[in-house]
Amino acid sequence: MRKLSLTLPAPADLAVGMIGVPKDADVELDFRLEAVVEGVLATGTATAPLSGECSRCLDPVTSDIEVDFQELFFYEAEEAGEDDSLLDGELFDLEPVFRDAVVLALPLSPVCSDDCPGLCTECGVKLAEAGPDHRHEQTDPRWAALQGLAVVNDEEDDQEA
Repeated sequence: MRKLSLTLPAPADLAVGMIGVPKDADVELDFRLEAVVEGVLATGTATAPLSGECSRCLDPVTSDIEVDFQELFFYEAEEAGEDDSLLDGELFDLEPVFRDAVVLALPLSPVCSDDCPGLCTECGVKLAEAGPDHRHEQTDPRWAALQGLAVVNDEEDDQEA
């Protein structure tokens, strides 16, 4: 068994939608390599910074993500299945395992805070900054033509008096 701790640059395109790990950001890896009958078992934890934007208000969001991973790298292709990883001599590629673990753990709709109210659907202002009295006059479009008639009627009544 062998334990390793490394800090490596993040690969490109490690993101989903509105959040991801910035390219070349420092990724801290702590893992253990164990020799087993079929090959080498790699078990560990990766910690990486996240950067993106809130899915409700579009403010910048930064945080960290910590993921666990485990992968068996087989010595020979005969023992491995179609989707299993193989050793290349004494080398193995941990990037696909790390990428799968991080991408599956990323939030699909990141938020800056759990109670973020988002943006106004009418004018686009941030509801957190707009205040509780922020409203828009909405008229049912089916009645909009009648609203114009009421104004004309009021003007005629004023002229008659």
